[in-house]
Amino acid sequence: MSEKSKQEEARPGARSAPRRDGRLARSASRLGAVQALYQLEITGADWRAVVQEFIEHRLGQEVEGQQYHKADIPHFRRTIEFAVMNQAKIDQLTDRALVKSWPLGRLDPILRALFRAAGAEMTGRPEIPARVVIGEYMDVARAFFTEKRELGFVNAVLDQVMREARPDALSDPRRSG
Repeated sequence: MSEKSKQEEARPGARSAPRRDGRLARSASRLGAVQALYQLEITGADWRAVVQEFIEHRLGQEVEGQQYHKADIPHFRRTIEFAVMNQAKIDQLTDRALVKSWPLGRLDPILRALFRAAGAEMTGRPEIPARVVIGEYMDVARAFFTEKRELGFVNAVLDQVMREARPDALSDPRRSG
């Protein structure tokens, strides 16, 4: 090992770059999943075609002058597939978290897409800590909504869905991340 490599390895944080890149890639995959689920709802296209379109033309690409971060493609694909295959279950969880006078069908389609992607991780990815899922999807919500009231609503629904999907996840610090 070269002297420079030894110095870099010994430096605090030297190994955190790959970890940080992995987190950024998963964050990008979550944003992409919400966008893809929104597109699915709006267009009614086949989910496999939309996933392929995002992988080939959006994730990690420059789109309309905006550079998209490289995404964790397997995470993106699993999130979409699980959300589509379990949409009825996820929608029921979300609907129970909403007030009776404001059912899921009345929500903005981007909110439905966000709740479906988050619900897919909450119900289908128990290895991902509850607080990580909620925090990540709150970050995604901030990309679309700026009002404190809207973000509070998203947080409350995500929290309630998580409490039903994983009853012990938010109360047990070992499982909440």
